[in-house]
Amino acid sequence: MSLFNQQGFLRLPWQGKSFANGIHPEDHKELTEHKPIRRMPFSNKIIVPLSQSIGAPAKPIVSKGQDVVRGEPIAEAGGFVSAPIHAPVTGTIAGVDELVSMPNGSKTPAILIDTWPSSDQTVRYLQPRDTKVMSADDLVKAVQDAGVVGLGGAAFPTHVKMKAPKGKTITTLVANGCECEPYLTCDHRTMLEYTDNLLKGLQLAMVISGAEKAIIGIEDNKMDAVEKIRETINAQGLTHIICEAVPTCYPQGAEKMLLKSLLGLEVPAGGIPADIGCAVFNVGTLAQIGELVPEGRGLIERIVTVSGPGVSKPGNYIIPLGTPLSFVLEQVGAIDNPGMIILGGPMMGTSIATRDIATTKGITGILVFPPEQLPSSHEAEMPCIGCRTCVEACPMYLNPSMLGKLADVSRHQEMMDDFHLMNCFECGCCSNSCPANIPLTQKIRVAKQSIRQKARSAG
Repeated sequence: MSLFNQQGFLRLPWQGKSFANGIHPEDHKELTEHKPIRRMPFSNKIIVPLSQSIGAPAKPIVSKGQDVVRGEPIAEAGGFVSAPIHAPVTGTIAGVDELVSMPNGSKTPAILIDTWPSSDQTVRYLQPRDTKVMSADDLVKAVQDAGVVGLGGAAFPTHVKMKAPKGKTITTLVANGCECEPYLTCDHRTMLEYTDNLLKGLQLAMVISGAEKAIIGIEDNKMDAVEKIRETINAQGLTHIICEAVPTCYPQGAEKMLLKSLLGLEVPAGGIPADIGCAVFNVGTLAQIGELVPEGRGLIERIVTVSGPGVSKPGNYIIPLGTPLSFVLEQVGAIDNPGMIILGGPMMGTSIATRDIATTKGITGILVFPPEQLPSSHEAEMPCIGCRTCVEACPMYLNPSMLGKLADVSRHQEMMDDFHLMNCFECGCCSNSCPANIPLTQKIRVAKQSIRQKARSAG
């Protein structure tokens, strides 16, 4: 029997299996997974941070007092690893380079816009393209011009990873539809409601990357999305794209875990998917590419899951980028004095201390918890009892217990040299499973930041 099926995919004996270890937290997706995506009203004030992606901040190209239309470029990319920014609303520029708060507590320059209350907020800045006649290089430029970044939370400029690095070849493109974080369902609803855009974006990404085949991986707790995508693939005759269900297990959505589950391939330590001939993109990112590139317009809004026990109207909302968090929380009926607000999911998201921030391209979710219903244990940290629960949970086969002990005495270099610190992608499995309530992920994160800071200082 041939090792390949009709689509050119390996017939792998491990198909349907998953990676080793991981955990199974309660997903709480029932709050939003069956609700159609809705559009959030426009705030009368928009705050657009110039740092909305990994890489160089965007550079303003507008001035205070200038009128802009929705979709118009207002900041250009600050380099190749950067993304331009477009006006999320039609309005008047109220400030440029104004310092605003970010989720991590830092300050960054931003463009402020006063929304025109009389505008219908139609996108008026369009440059339609015929993508069928565009070269791979032209498409890469179009993706960058659209300001698309990874919408799964990483916010890495998408155009940078679309073409294989020098000396490498992309043969298989993987669309990541796992969305394994509890509460989050924005990707799930995107796959159900924007299936055509997803497949258009996937095909454009294949042209750019040179991949001959593509596979969409979705956790098996979203079989309605699997079935919808398979039906559309068959109806459109897309013979080199397949959709596969993988077992529900956190962190199945991590690209290394997904590649192991789908293809049985392992990314080498310190490597990237291109090292094994693959490129991985979030389904929400691909759906935006499929919509924005042909229309010739920029990324000005995104779908965000707003949920949690502290929200009376949970759902997935299309939110203009730059919408103040306070406005979002008011619209969804969030409680006045939450115990915790998390941007992203409860496992890898960021807990914030202020509402004085704005939505950005990298925010996948906004979760609100009352003081009595916090998502994780806040009991006192106790000594490690050597139970190995964290070791058995770690999908990267690390020893989180030892890493935590070394972090306590600032032996960061030893953590990296002898215990593979940098292989940790901070999924939170160890902290979530620790019976001693040791914040292992936080200790590891601080150690990695220290190592990087020393490297920058030495360089």
